[in-house]
Amino acid sequence: MFTSEAPDYLRGSCLCGGIRYRMQKPVRYACHCYCTMCRKQHGAAAGSYAVLPSANVVFERGAELVTEYASSEQGRRGFCSVCGSTLFWRSTQTPQTIAITLGTLDQVYDGPVEQELHTDTKPAWLPLHSPE
Repeated sequence: MFTSEAPDYLRGSCLCGGIRYRMQKPVRYACHCYCTMCRKQHGAAAGSYAVLPSANVVFERGAELVTEYASSEQGRRGFCSVCGSTLFWRSTQTPQTIAITLGTLDQVYDGPVEQELHTDTKPAWLPLHSPE
């Protein structure tokens, strides 16, 4: 049995709190995706994700509020039908893997971001480094 403080889990939720999930570590890798679809869905310079096995993600509350949108033949995007929070992206070719949005985590993700995807469409206005 786990507790909310269990180090083997990360917990997250949508903006309205209707959906709550937990994901079992380890995260395979974290990434920023600069593709046009991720930027439009997130309304930001990138979509930021923790990628892990789908079996390691459990919706503890509000699974009925999760809506999926087929953004392409290759991918589906999950979001809250009440508040619109972007929750995940998953490939139709590799359904055993899911990419959970880092922004919906309830605690700070302290792992590294190892990959940047679709850097050819990375916005020019995005700074490379934080000012010192």
